[in-house]
Amino acid sequence: MAGTRVVDIADQAGFGLVPACADPRFDHRTCDYWEDAERGSKANRGAWLAVPTARPVAPALVDNPFAQPAREVVDNPFAAADDEPFENPFAPTARRERPLREGIPRKLAMLDRGRGVFGSYAKVLLLDEAAVAYCQFGPLSAYPRALRLRDLYPQLPESPLPAVITCVASTAAARGQGHARALVDAVCADLAERGFAAVEAYPDLTRDEDETSAARPGFWQTLGFTVAIDDERFPVVRREL
Repeated sequence: MAGTRVVDIADQAGFGLVPACADPRFDHRTCDYWEDAERGSKANRGAWLAVPTARPVAPALVDNPFAQPAREVVDNPFAAADDEPFENPFAPTARRERPLREGIPRKLAMLDRGRGVFGSYAKVLLLDEAAVAYCQFGPLSAYPRALRLRDLYPQLPESPLPAVITCVASTAAARGQGHARALVDAVCADLAERGFAAVEAYPDLTRDEDETSAARPGFWQTLGFTVAIDDERFPVVRREL
């Protein structure tokens, strides 16, 4: 697709690319519907976009009159002067990135919480550098509402546990042009590279299409998903990767 590229939401700059919802009552940037199974909401909550004030840095021990004095370093007379550090061949060499937590919007902290282990939890598709589609995904364990919904259907495969796509949407002006499908294809390819064998999504047929976050079953079927649970309210679609 000419003029398009997919960007991972992995920092503040990427988060700033998240496009508006077609219905202004909702906002991808303030949605915790899937992360909070009890009180989660898709509502547009402007206060969530404010960056929390960073916690004050603790004063250095040298300035703390109540701190214990530093211990004196004692030389070990039995250590060889030219000893080199011991190399452990079994020790991990890669360092995981720590998740962003402070000085960022609440939703970005949610999206970033597993990046050091799993990778990104969201992507946007840009058309001529303007965001036209958004997709959120991740391991099943990251989304308690998906876990609860899945528990309703014991006939779903327990192994392998799938990744889940919780949200896919294009902007109102970009609908019908295939951008959301292209983004989901990119997400599925990425999930396969991360080692997932399947991915699921959970459409909500009790709401108007603009009020849902997981499209309609027909959308997913055009992308190779099958209807694993044919429920009139909460169907489940699944694709083997």
